[in-house]
Amino acid sequence: MDTRKYLRLILIAGAVIILDQITKAVILNAMPLFESIPVIPGFFSITHIQNPGGAFGFLADQAPWVRKGVFLVMSSVAVFAVLYFYHQTPRTHPWLASGLALIFGGAVGNLIDRFRFGKVVDFLDFYIGAAHWPAFNVADSAITTGVGIFLLHIVLNRMPD
Repeated sequence: MDTRKYLRLILIAGAVIILDQITKAVILNAMPLFESIPVIPGFFSITHIQNPGGAFGFLADQAPWVRKGVFLVMSSVAVFAVLYFYHQTPRTHPWLASGLALIFGGAVGNLIDRFRFGKVVDFLDFYIGAAHWPAFNVADSAITTGVGIFLLHIVLNRMPD
């Protein structure tokens, strides 16, 4: 077994999970739901949102037991799939392994919220005027960055054989 490869997974995913959970705890303890603090007026605010749905509010209107079941199953499958692909990634592809570790850490961070609250705590709110990007969190950022690295490997034909 390649201990350096798995140390990378532990360090990257662990850092994402810890940073994600700390930032969410700060938001939960310091801000009432829906409170918003402008950071860059007209562009970025810290806004306490709790998303019961998936990305972009997917299934947000479904019964809580449906949402919880669907997202716990989907998140768990995703976590195990990413672990499988991480295990299959050769040492010659450290960026790909790092991207998968980011996805893993982000998925676990949001999975923790789903187990604890049945919803995900979001707080990063970007907008221009009335046009808002859906609020997100550190875990979502890690997942997006990891998927970007993964897609870059596909586009540049750098996937392992």
